[in-house]
Amino acid sequence: MKLTIMKLTGLWACIVLTFCSFGVYAAESHLAQGHVIIAENQEAPVNKDQVEGRVEEVKGKVKEATGVLLDDKGMEIEGNIQKNVGKIQSGYGDLKQDIKKE
Repeated sequence: MKLTIMKLTGLWACIVLTFCSFGVYAAESHLAQGHVIIAENQEAPVNKDQVEGRVEEVKGKVKEATGVLLDDKGMEIEGNIQKNVGKIQSGYGDLKQDIKKE
C-alpha cells in the first residue's frame, strides 16, 4: 500500500512539474512572435535554440524521473535521451549567441 501511495505522490509531483514548465512555453511563444520588449541597441538575451533546448531538457528530466518512479526502464531511457538532446540544442544556441556577440 505504501509503495502505491509513494508512486502516486511521485507521479503527481511529475505532473505538477510538467504544468509548471508551461510558463517556459509561453515565454518561448512570446519570444518567437517578437513580443519581448528590449532597448533599441540591446540584443535579445536568449535565442530560440536556447529556449527550445532548455524546454526539451526539462521535459526529458521529468520523463526520466517518471520512469524511475514507475520502474519503467523504457521511459527512463527515453527521458535521458530527450534530456541530452535538449542539452545539445541549448549548447548550440549558446554557441550561436557567443558568435553573434563577437
